[in-house]
This record gives sequence, C-alpha cells and structure tokens, in this order.
Amino acid sequence: MSPEELKPPENQTNERRMPSLIHNRVSLLGIGIASFIFANLFFLLLLGLSGVQNPYLGILAYLVFPIVALFALLLIPVGMLLERRRRRTLEPSIPRYPRLDLNTAGGRRALAIIVGSFVFFVAAGSTATYKAYHFTDTVTFCGPTCHTVMKPEYTAYQDSPHARVPCVACHVGPGAAWYVRSKLSGVYQVYAVLFDKYPRPITTPIKDLRPVRQACEQCHWPQKFYGAQLKVFTHFSYDENNTPTQIQMLIKTGGGSGELGRAAGIHWHMNIANQVWFRATDKQNQDIPWVKVRAADGRITTYLEKGSKLGPKQLEAMPRQLMDCVTCHDRPAHKFRPPDAAVDQAFVAGKLDRSLPYLKKEAVAVLSKSYPSTKAAIEGIATGLSNFYEVKYSQIYKTEQPQITKAIATVQLIYRNNIFPYMRADWRIHPDNIGHLYYKGCFRCHDGKHVSSDGRVISDKCDICHTILSETTSGQLMPVTPGQPFKHPIDLSALKGVACDTCHSGRGIR
Repeated sequence: MSPEELKPPENQTNERRMPSLIHNRVSLLGIGIASFIFANLFFLLLLGLSGVQNPYLGILAYLVFPIVALFALLLIPVGMLLERRRRRTLEPSIPRYPRLDLNTAGGRRALAIIVGSFVFFVAAGSTATYKAYHFTDTVTFCGPTCHTVMKPEYTAYQDSPHARVPCVACHVGPGAAWYVRSKLSGVYQVYAVLFDKYPRPITTPIKDLRPVRQACEQCHWPQKFYGAQLKVFTHFSYDENNTPTQIQMLIKTGGGSGELGRAAGIHWHMNIANQVWFRATDKQNQDIPWVKVRAADGRITTYLEKGSKLGPKQLEAMPRQLMDCVTCHDRPAHKFRPPDAAVDQAFVAGKLDRSLPYLKKEAVAVLSKSYPSTKAAIEGIATGLSNFYEVKYSQIYKTEQPQITKAIATVQLIYRNNIFPYMRADWRIHPDNIGHLYYKGCFRCHDGKHVSSDGRVISDKCDICHTILSETTSGQLMPVTPGQPFKHPIDLSALKGVACDTCHSGRGIR
C-alpha cells in the first residue's frame, strides 16, 4: 500500500478505517499452515479412533504436527507486528501501540479474540504436551519408531518375560528427575539415528541407566526368601534321532535378610545382608580377576584370580563395581538365544518334528552360518535344509514335505528373532550370565581359581546353587542319586576344571 492509501478519510480515525493488520504475507502464511495442520490432526485422530495402529501416526499427531502448528500460530501475531511497524514507517501519525477501547464494538471484539486465542493456546498446548509425554513413554515409541536401530532389542523384548512391562519401567523408572534425564539423553540418540552415528551393535551394558535397585525392585523383592525351585532342562542331541535328554534340578534361589530370614542360596550375593564388589578387565564384565566380599557379620575377604598377571596398581585403576541384579540378570528383557538353545526350545514347543533325521544338527548348522543380510539368511536356511533332505534322505523328502516346510519356516523364524546382521547383534555379542552353559556366567567367579590371602577359595561345586534330582535320556531314567554331581553324557574326566562354555559355543559342540 502507498502512504495515500493508508491515510484515512476526513472525520474518521486511523484505527477504524485501516485494513486489518492480519492482511500480510507472514500472517496469511501462518493461517494457511495452521489450517492444513489442524485438518491433518483431525484426520489422524479419526484414524486412531478407528483402530489403526502405526508408530508414525503417534509421532506425527503428538510430536511433529503440534510443534509445526505452534510455529504457524506464532507467525500470525508476528506478521501483524511487522505489518504495523511497516505502516508506522509509511505513516508516522499511526500510534505506536494499538488502542483497545471497550466502549466500541471493535474493541470488545478484539478483546474477545485475544482472550479466546489465549485460552485456545493454553488448552491445545497442555493437551499436546500431555499426549506427547505419554506417547514418548510407550513401547511403540521406544521400539517400532526406530525400527532399524532398535529392532534386535524390540524383537527380543517381545519374546521375554518382561514383554508386558513398558520399556520406561526399567529404563527410566518413576519420578520426574529420571524422566528428564532420559529425554535429555534421548536428544543425542535422535541425532545419532538421523546422522548414522550409532554403534553396531548397540554397546552394553548401558552405563547411564537408573540404579538397578530403584528400577528392578519396583516389582521384585530380593529380601523375600524363596526355597529351592524345580526346573527341567531339555536338550536334544546331534544324532540321527535328535535324542532328548532331560535334567531335573532344584535351583536354590534363596534370598532373605536379617528381618525376614538368613540370606542364603543364589540371592545370597545380593547386597542385602552381604555385599560383593568386583573389578572386571572388560566392559561386559566377563573377566573378573578381583572379588571382595563383606559378609553379614562384617568380615571382609578379598579374592584374587590365580595366575593373573595384573598387579595391585593395575587392579586399583579398574573401576570397582557393586554386584547387583544385572551382574547376573544382564539380559532380562533382551535375550538373544544361541542356535543350540533356540532349536531345543522349538522341539519342546512342538514346532519342530523330531522324526526328521538330524534336524537338530542341520538346523543349528544353517543358523550358525554367517550371512550378509537377513534376506540372504532366509534363502540360505531354506536351501540348506531342503538340499540336505533331498540328497541324504530322498524318500523322506518326498513323503514328509509338509514337515520339512514347517521346519524350514520355524528355523527361519528363529533366525529373525535372534540374529540381526545389519546391527551385528546376536548371542555372541551379548552374553547372558544366568547359568554357565554357553557363557562364563557363574564361572566368572565360581571357577575354583579365586583365592584369598588366607587360602580360602570361591567354590566351584555344583551343589552350591542347584541340586540335580534326575537325568532322563530317550525316556529312560538314568541312575542318579539326588544331590550328586551332574553326569555328562560324554566322559569328561580328562577335562576336569574346564568350564562348560569352552565346548558349548551355542552353535554346536566345538
């Protein structure tokens, strides 16, 4: 507009005759963007109400669109201010500040618009913030949203005992302080994903999580004493008949405290009545040369690994860690099963047919191969198993095709759930320290090699933690006296003192 156009006619005020301040490019752009965003928000809400499930709907509806809408709405008053400044430059007689005269209809209308806009901003902003807060706490936000990066952890989580526990219950816990810390940490994680700066695989253990006792003990109760619990382990051999072997044992869970009973069993280790510290030479705490124990009576004992070449200064330089739940339960919700264990589980669940000869051996073999991608693995598993039965057992290949097809599909599913080439994540990368079959686990300390200065040894006797009741092979009960050491199917007398994981790699016997 020219200065002449801005001048009001005689006997009329500037404010009353001027075109509305909203008629400028910036404000109109804000109105256009806001209208588009609100129309799409309404559409997304209808999709949500109709039952459509998609993680990106939540991101758009509760995070992206509200931020863009807020920016667009702010453009409206900013454009009006810029337009008023421009007009004052052209016509100095225009007052510096707008007049609000409630005695006129226009003044009352302006006040109503200002108040209504403020109420709308507060209501919309509060709702969006509340919805965004809850959405960022959902499993959908933690898992499928970052589907490439978090796919291994999310897949394992869905098949874990904690599958119905929200991610934030363990990774964040209750309270505002840790919620804020987790979101600040998440800012870098978003940056790492956007600019491909994240490690492959995701490194563990994660050091900046909430202290375990503040998270795990929201549900678990280590002070509660538990007696021995019966557990049955079923393994299948690599022979033609996939021969099953069952081991029935009592696991001495234990627990307890001074108020609820003497601490005993496996949970004796928990920092209730006893405290255990250790130093590890690696980030995953697999090699532990130094252990310090303070018993309930206050007695302190330090154990050093025999043959360790680490001197006192080197040991002191290592961080001292207090043993807690995740020292052993280090994969409570993100466990990647070794091929050997995963195939055993599929046999027990009836997903694999034992009548197919050498199925255990061949399934583990195709699972253990290195593949450049999941797609290549799926094709390789199908080709490997199909070719084996077609060449070695042609008659079975013809008559048992449905069972072979089912076996191929099951083994492919095992691969998808436990091995992820893109993220380089599998059972070898993330050890599970419960037990001691495929990983060092208990034998990190209970190896008979950690000795104190007065000659005491951290015992490696089996009956400290469990009592074997019986062993059954092919339905035949093997003569085992309860409480006696485990009888290995193979004579291991020449390998006395060798840990289980020396031979049991998870992909067959070494």
